Amino acid sequence: MSYAIRRASALTLDETTVTALRATLKTTADEVVQAIIDEVPPYARALSGRMGATIRRAVRTALGHYLDLASGNATGGDAGDAAYELGRGEVRDGRSMDALLSAYRVGARVAWRCLAAGAVPAGLPAAEVAKFAELTFAYIDELSAASAAGHADELAARGRAHERHLEHLARDLLAGARPDVLLASGQRARWQPPVSLTAVLLPAAQARPAYRTLDPSTLVLDDLPDATGVLLVPDADRSRLLRQMADRAAVVGPARPWIRASASYARALRARALSSEIRDTEDHLPDLVLSADADAFADLRARALAPLRTLSAATARRLEETLRAWLLHQGRRDEVAAALFVHPQTVRYRMSQLRELFPDLASPHRVLELTLAVGRTTGQDRPGTPREG
Repeated sequence: MSYAIRRASALTLDETTVTALRATLKTTADEVVQAIIDEVPPYARALSGRMGATIRRAVRTALGHYLDLASGNATGGDAGDAAYELGRGEVRDGRSMDALLSAYRVGARVAWRCLAAGAVPAGLPAAEVAKFAELTFAYIDELSAASAAGHADELAARGRAHERHLEHLARDLLAGARPDVLLASGQRARWQPPVSLTAVLLPAAQARPAYRTLDPSTLVLDDLPDATGVLLVPDADRSRLLRQMADRAAVVGPARPWIRASASYARALRARALSSEIRDTEDHLPDLVLSADADAFADLRARALAPLRTLSAATARRLEETLRAWLLHQGRRDEVAAALFVHPQTVRYRMSQLRELFPDLASPHRVLELTLAVGRTTGQDRPGTPREG
């Protein structure tokens, strides 16, 4: 309280004045508290009952310390510490700094009126009254500054703690933690569970900017491996979300019940691994299904297309393309020919070859295997298709 201490050094309160003022401390504290109750709405209920009694004692203590300061018997440190803790406590009680500063202003006015009413009859010289007033308001200003610092520090600490809890919740969701673990994490983070969550993968540097355009309840992580960020968007309007991500290198997974957000995240990861061009996983479900177990798919292709290995690479490739078109167009020769840009007679000739290679081509089980085996076209060598040479 450097300024208040300097003002106190310029003031001389004799013992008679100090004694007279101490006699009014209880009444002054009661009037200060009542004025705050009457004039600052957030304190209307907070200062009643047991809390009111506690605050009254705190006000009397602060006023007593002030009189010690005014009489040259205190340094002001303890009051500043108490004011700092008061500011922190106001955050915990859910009150804003504006409310606390209003309470200080009202308290300063009432305290000065009461103290002046006791000091002047006690014989405080007129020349000292102005110094006394200046000290009073300097003391209150420094108390309020200490409270403001405590209030700001508590808010910052709570904000950091809240961010940590939200990040912990996001990690639990991505890891597929048990429902009871997720519920506990959500409660710690003061996060209201939505019906669904949609995972969005994007470069880590884009995660925070993208987050600012979304629902404030969106969970965000931007420190995953490979410079990856992830957003978990609650109850997303998918069309709108895709538009919002259109200018970003984002992969949007499916909506899933919030406790199964890990499934949305896993699909987005698989889509990104499948192709850097995928933006909406739901546009690529067949490829995602067929790539879910790469080894199983390779084995299926090798077995289903084994008859083609007896042919040259070029012939095998042409017949596989024909087989794929025939299966997709359900054997409609003209449509198959149009898809392959060949004459229908060419299709007829190739299908004769394929029926010789696959005598059970009409079998539903064989059709299923072959449909899956030729269902993906990636532009790369396919398992089961011979290489040149």
